[in-house]
Amino acid sequence: MRIYLVGGAVRDQLLHRDVVDRDHVVVGATPDEMLARGFRPVGKDFPVFLHPETQEEYALARTERKTGRGYHGFAFQADPSVTLEEDLARRDLTINAMARGEDGALVDPFHGARDLAARVLRHVSPAFVEDPVRVLRAARFAARYAPLGFRIADETLALMRRMVDDGEVDHLVPERVWQETRKALAEPAPSAFVRALRECGALRVVFPEVDALYGVPQRAEFHPEIDTGVHVEMVLDMAARLAPGDDLVAFCALTHDLGKALTPHDELPRHVMHEQRGLAPLRALCARLKPPAEYAALAERVCRHHLEVHRAFELRASTVLKLFEALDAFRRPERLHPFLLACEADKRGRLGFTDAEYPQAEFLRAAFSAAAAIDAAPFVAQGLRGPDIGEAMRKARIRAIETIDRGK
Repeated sequence: MRIYLVGGAVRDQLLHRDVVDRDHVVVGATPDEMLARGFRPVGKDFPVFLHPETQEEYALARTERKTGRGYHGFAFQADPSVTLEEDLARRDLTINAMARGEDGALVDPFHGARDLAARVLRHVSPAFVEDPVRVLRAARFAARYAPLGFRIADETLALMRRMVDDGEVDHLVPERVWQETRKALAEPAPSAFVRALRECGALRVVFPEVDALYGVPQRAEFHPEIDTGVHVEMVLDMAARLAPGDDLVAFCALTHDLGKALTPHDELPRHVMHEQRGLAPLRALCARLKPPAEYAALAERVCRHHLEVHRAFELRASTVLKLFEALDAFRRPERLHPFLLACEADKRGRLGFTDAEYPQAEFLRAAFSAAAAIDAAPFVAQGLRGPDIGEAMRKARIRAIETIDRGK
């Protein structure tokens, strides 16, 4: 039995990054031998075990053979005869196909270390085309490592395009699309995920609502970048800057302007009512990918109300209160912070606006604190009942909002 540290842990060691997950491959062992050593089985499709003390994953070396379409169309073989190189050969990218032996020696049959140094994301073998999830994974790694100068190799992009053209990407299951997307949205440069999918043609398959934004013009005085798709990329990266690792804020950034793809051609480059128009494609996207309910709920509110936030200083106090009520912020106060971050990302995710201030957020936080401080108890003490209490609280909240300084 020989044990190797594999995959992301080796890659991140070489990049001098913190190692989060440590996965291992075991060569020359059987499931019974693993059980005899106290390992706990957890794999459903192939033998994976948890170490009895560290709880790290140990998988028996395995090969895989394509048997059908999609992510599940594989047959696996895991037995003591499978070599380490055969196991590494089934992996997606060369930077993920390295191992370290227990003596610390690097095993790198596909030159992953060389590609790390060259900042290239390259497929391990032509078998890359057999698993459509690899298109998403390559794009996700682009989002992670773009700030370090990484790019997807031309030949790997060509394979990704072939997978789209052959219909392999059509067989991606929504759960895996969401899983990979959610991880990508938490990366430092989520725009690289969207851009990579668009370059290979997969964006129109998995996110047609986002793909439709490219080439749609906006008014240059508000959007010097002009192209709505480019704007969404900039908003995504601004969201990553304002809320690092927060995939909820990034999802709202990704979907906030979907309505602009539905603007009648004769109205361009203006986008009157794009906030309302964006709700239908957003709901279609969420129905297909099934993100958590709170993601869909907050994304709808950002889509519908982001322009009101930009105009916060112009709003009457009663309208500000309606905004908080639409957000359901008095029952869900934790919504306000990511909501405002997504709106700020929209405002600053524009050419020439990246370092602009956004005092609207500070004003609305102060206004909400003042409104939320209004309590029902004094009105109950006055003898008010039922709807009268609610109306009295509403008027008191409006008065509280009116006291907030709107200095710009």
